[in-house]
This record gives sequence, structure tokens and C-alpha cells, in this order.
Amino acid sequence: MNAAKLIHVQGKPLGGGALPAIITPLVGKTKAALLDEVAAIVPKQPDLLEWRIDFFEGIGDTALVIDAARAISAASGIPILLTRRNATEGGQRVPIDEQAVVAMYSEACRARCVEVIDYELSNRRQDLQRLRAVSAENGIAMIMSYHDFQHTPDATTLDSKFIDAERQGADVAKVAVMPNDPQDVLTLLAATYRASQSIHIPLISMAMGGVGSLSRLIGWLYGSAATFAVGKSSSAPGQIAIEELREALATVRRSTGSRTLVTTTTLSR
Repeated sequence: MNAAKLIHVQGKPLGGGALPAIITPLVGKTKAALLDEVAAIVPKQPDLLEWRIDFFEGIGDTALVIDAARAISAASGIPILLTRRNATEGGQRVPIDEQAVVAMYSEACRARCVEVIDYELSNRRQDLQRLRAVSAENGIAMIMSYHDFQHTPDATTLDSKFIDAERQGADVAKVAVMPNDPQDVLTLLAATYRASQSIHIPLISMAMGGVGSLSRLIGWLYGSAATFAVGKSSSAPGQIAIEELREALATVRRSTGSRTLVTTTTLSR
């Protein structure tokens, strides 16, 4: 059976060494709303909080961003993944241009108020490399991601996204697609397995929506190191409540006879 590469953040394995790590989104528009979400989510103990900052009304004020990130960290004690999902890949439209987004990410890295950032492979190469440099300099892990909310690309395209993320220097490669039928889910899982055998960084993959929900439960068997679950509010179609997800993952582990199928890769630099 495949051995997925385990994601480490600041020297510690997400999920304590059990796969997959569970990531839960925060989508509050204000600091107060974010802290309300955190209060509801913390008892459920996800491994990583994804702060979807494209929902945050203060995204244009870096001081507010850093202050909110520090408040989330203090209230939760859980590592933070900072994500501005761009509108072309399923995110919210934001009132700042891309250079301001890159500057916001950069300042968050320098402030070390988050542990991981996510930036799309579709962005300009110079912006990817600028964020790769500043994140590495400050010990912040970087996910490079690809999302298609309309369909599932062919196998060659999926393979190329995983490979490109590694070539661009990502710590983790992420691919999320929308299946139109069960065959698309198999296409995504097969691509995940191939990537797990050919590249040297951890992977995150998922098929979204109801058809793709199975991938959130068994993707780790094909090499995906993490899955997303609803803590309070969903950030993408097909996400499962964290309590239900944990129960289902435990059943999958028991039924497959799986132990911890991992090789370790440390994200902190």
C-alpha cells in the first residue's frame, strides 16, 4: 500500500503522525466573527486552521491582518494556514490588487503570525518566487495549489500540476477539482497516486462536491496527506463535518488494516 508523505509544521507532524491531517476553514468577515468560529472549532481539535482571508473585510490593512492572525493563534493554539483564494479558482473577490495581496502575504510571513501560506500556481511566476523566498526566509511553509471548480482535467494536466508545484519550490502540492461523474474521482485519485510515487514533497488532493466526497475519506490511501472538514462553516462544496469525518476515517483505517502509512517531510525551514 502507498506511503503518503507526512506534513510537518515547525517540526511537528500534523495529526500526530496519523493520516490524513484534518484542515478546517475559517471564513469570518471580521476579527470578532473569526474568534466566534475559533471558539466553536477548537473543541473539535483540527490539525490546521485555514484562514480564508479572501472573506476578511480587513484584507487591505496588513496591521489588521497580523493582529487577527495573532488573535486566532492565541485563542486556538492550532497552526494557521493563510489562504487568499483567488476569484478565478473559487475564491471571493477582494478590494486589493495582486501586488497588494503579495505584500500582505509577505508581511504576514515576516511577522511569523501564521505557519503556512497557500498561493496558486496560476499566479505570475515572479510572485510565486517572491513568496517562496520570503516564506523560506521566515520559516513559513508554502503550499502551491491548483483548483478547478468546473470540471476535472485530464490525467496529463493533473500530473503537470503536481510536478510544477515541486519544480517551483513548494513544500506541499495541492490539487482540487470538480468531478462530473465517478470516473473523474478515479482520475484524481490515480493522479494523486502517481504523484506520490514520483515527486518528493507531500501532496493534498481532493475531488469536490457530493460526487467527490469519497476522495476526502480515502484520498490518504492514494497519497494525500490532508483533508478538509467543516468546523463551523464550509469553504468548498463537499466538505464533511469534522466529527463525521473522523468517524469515517477511523472506519477506513480499521477496514483496510492500515497503520500509519507515512514518510516524513518537514516543512519548517
